[in-house]
This record gives sequence, C-alpha cells and structure tokens, in this order.
Amino acid sequence: MKLDGFGIFVNDLAAQIEFYQEVLGFEIKQTAEDRNVYLEKDGTLFLMYGRGDFEDMTSSKFGYADGISGHFEIALGVENYAAVDKTFAEVTDKGAKPVMQPTTMPWGQRTCFISDPEGNLIEIGTFVK
Repeated sequence: MKLDGFGIFVNDLAAQIEFYQEVLGFEIKQTAEDRNVYLEKDGTLFLMYGRGDFEDMTSSKFGYADGISGHFEIALGVENYAAVDKTFAEVTDKGAKPVMQPTTMPWGQRTCFISDPEGNLIEIGTFVK
C-alpha cells in the first residue's frame, strides 16, 4: 500500500477550504457538490469532508472533538529557522490561531503550532538552522 493522502471531517466546509487555500496555500484538486473537496499541498492529497455529509454517505454516526484538538497534527516543513518565525507571523496575521510560538526544541528542531478555524493542529518546523 502507498499513502496517497489524509482527510479531516469539518463543520464548515467553505470556511475550512478558504483557510487552507488562503492562509496555508493548499490548492483545490477536485470538489464533489460541496460535500467534500480534495486539496493538494506539495504533492500530498488532503481530503476534507463535511461531517454530516460523510455520516450520510456511510450511514454511520461519529464523535468529534471540539475546541483545539490534540487528536492529530498536520506538519508543514519550511526551509530554515528564520522561515519558521516568518511563516508563523504571516499565517497568524492571516487568521491562524497561535497555539505555540516558534521555539527551538532540545532535539534541534525549530517549531511552532497554530490551529485552523475548527481547532485542528498544524505544526510548522524545520531542523535546518
């Protein structure tokens, strides 16, 4: 098997699409009647489904976290330490919620965390000074 991408389930599909496009630079690859969307970033497929639509499609009910969620993270790499700081400033200016300011970790990574409008965690980091 090969990993093609990953997906998240959202309350407000339009707002989330706007965030991932405008703030993080993801590109729309395909939409399906406003029920789901395939986005892409650097060759990785990122699927986004409306929660109710996905439940209708699968005839199942699911539980969802509210607020800032620690269930998973999306990791975005940048070229060097200075780019971590610059990118953090840019995306928070555009509306990303700051979770952790840029910090150099004991293992040598410079990293920070933001969240999307629904609380999904996004890490921006690098090991390159």
